[in-house]
Amino acid sequence: MNALNKPDRLPDNRPLAGVLWMALAGMMFVAMTATVKYMGSGLPPAQAAFLRYLLGLVFVLPFLPALVRHWPSRSDWTLFSLRGLVHSIAVILWFYAMTRITLAEVTAMQYLTPIYVTLGAALFLGEKLRARRLVAVLFALIGALIMLRPGFRELSPGHLAMLGMAVLMGVSYLLTKGLTRRHDATTVVTVLSVTVTIGLAPFALPVWVPVSMTELAWLFLVAFFATAGHYAITRALSAAPISVTQPVVALQLVWAVALGALLFGEGVDLFVVLGGSVIAASVIFIALREQAGRRAAARLAAGTEAGATAGTGAVHPDAPPPRPGAAP
Repeated sequence: MNALNKPDRLPDNRPLAGVLWMALAGMMFVAMTATVKYMGSGLPPAQAAFLRYLLGLVFVLPFLPALVRHWPSRSDWTLFSLRGLVHSIAVILWFYAMTRITLAEVTAMQYLTPIYVTLGAALFLGEKLRARRLVAVLFALIGALIMLRPGFRELSPGHLAMLGMAVLMGVSYLLTKGLTRRHDATTVVTVLSVTVTIGLAPFALPVWVPVSMTELAWLFLVAFFATAGHYAITRALSAAPISVTQPVVALQLVWAVALGALLFGEGVDLFVVLGGSVIAASVIFIALREQAGRRAAARLAAGTEAGATAGTGAVHPDAPPPRPGAAP
């Protein structure tokens, strides 16, 4: 069914379940990152990324019949294809960075993607960047400077790859913004899996090296962790509001630091922890403000509808005004 035909579903009031599901999602994503790092640089990044998505197709095969029944339009396929290409390059950069920098740095720098999405929505989609969100963006950029410390240490190619990855992922999500209004989440995820697999093939084939069954098994595990993480996020958001679940995202950095120290002997860099925490706090703040804005708009719309039903056409007197600074 098209997403436009579905009424918005409010989260259940199960905050503990939401927190536990979000915590599990964080663990799955950190486990995915740690698995890629454990594999090392035996495979070229493009080939490893291609095999990860190719093996991951097994998880979306059940949804292909629904995609065929609700086939996207030609213009939507153009957006899907462009997103697949951008996402493909971002994934290659992520696999490359995993072999060059610490687990904590990769995890912390991934938090920059929502910041780029916020800026991109303001620059290219005409969304208002209100004062509170702008301050949050500035704090996130300060957090990135604290973590990277340019001028005080040499930035490795892995750091530059993660910066590029975060920007490209932001572009990928912005391309998806309009598609999610016309297609449900299952269709968007299924098409992404297929287009990224196709998009990675031209990058992987020229650098192809023999693959062992052990490497294939590890990459299948990576695909499993990624799929399980997205499923857990879906369950978390259906169980509790973002205001309850979003702060748990910051735990990913804690687990990344712990795994990096215990499994890979990576030292705990306090600047990475501090900078990553600032970025995570900014992302959480933006998410909470967006949720507050949506709630205020929903209450205002409900009040307007009630006033119109009464025959006056005015806003219902009990409808609260939108909160200052709320996202549109």
